[in-house]
Amino acid sequence: MSARPSALGAPAAAGVATASSKSWVTDFLLLAAIWGSSFLFMRMGAVEFGALPTAAVRVAIAALFLLPLVWLRGLLPELRKHWRRTFLVGLLNSGIPFAFIAFALLSISTGLASILNATVPMFGALIAWLWLKDRLTAWRIAGLAIGFAGVALLAWDQASFKPTASGMAPGWAVLACLLACICYGISASYTKRYLSGLPPLVTAAGSQLGATLGLALPALWLWPARMPGASAWLALLAVGVVCTGIAYIVFFRLIENAGPQRALSVTFVVPVFAVLYGVLFLGESVTPWMVGCAAVIVCGTALATGLLQPGRQR
Repeated sequence: MSARPSALGAPAAAGVATASSKSWVTDFLLLAAIWGSSFLFMRMGAVEFGALPTAAVRVAIAALFLLPLVWLRGLLPELRKHWRRTFLVGLLNSGIPFAFIAFALLSISTGLASILNATVPMFGALIAWLWLKDRLTAWRIAGLAIGFAGVALLAWDQASFKPTASGMAPGWAVLACLLACICYGISASYTKRYLSGLPPLVTAAGSQLGATLGLALPALWLWPARMPGASAWLALLAVGVVCTGIAYIVFFRLIENAGPQRALSVTFVVPVFAVLYGVLFLGESVTPWMVGCAAVIVCGTALATGLLQPGRQR
């Protein structure tokens, strides 16, 4: 790998780097737009299916979409070889966090859930430091503190654990979102450490199959007594195929090409799309407090991940 740039020559190497950069930036924006819509579709599904069945149907649809692609590409031997690790990633990166988010969306807005989801890179940086021994500078430590302060401020009005008229306490929803973010952070470091070099399609398909197997029995146990309507099924079809199947191919490719921290930072942009979709299609409101707290979280997370480095000479 290291010999190729010198063989290409400096201008050619620069061209390759530029093309690679453009490639991951395109994946980055595409993923943000897709995952922004996932909150809308998850909300529509969870209202009729419930949290665990929503997550289970989502990953099952994604697995059914991805497995034939793995077979057609001749990648089944790779999937069989790495099934244990891809299945574990599926539980950490899909099954468990999807269930938490679906639960949260039953009592908080898609905009609030997506802003909380923007803490994923912050948790990812903390976990990478603890597990992968990634270096934390003083600015990155300050970023963690700022980011967590932003979360605390945002959750302040939602921190009640008393049941509301709908029977759901918003404080539990906020906690569920943050637990989902921790799962995402653990999964990103695990993927980088143990699944680097594996084709993104194999990681995506194996993870969704693992999540499906892990959620199958709990979902059947909690399956709604009344069959959900067509709109709920269509919402989960969209979130399963587009927001999970296609999105995770892009996500694992982004980890491979841009690294886990940069890949996780896509959650900075996801709330922009999620809030827009929520306002347009669900009539949700966006308060100045939410916008201000979101700005604090994004700034803190940008510092924590090293994307923003004050004083660095370019």
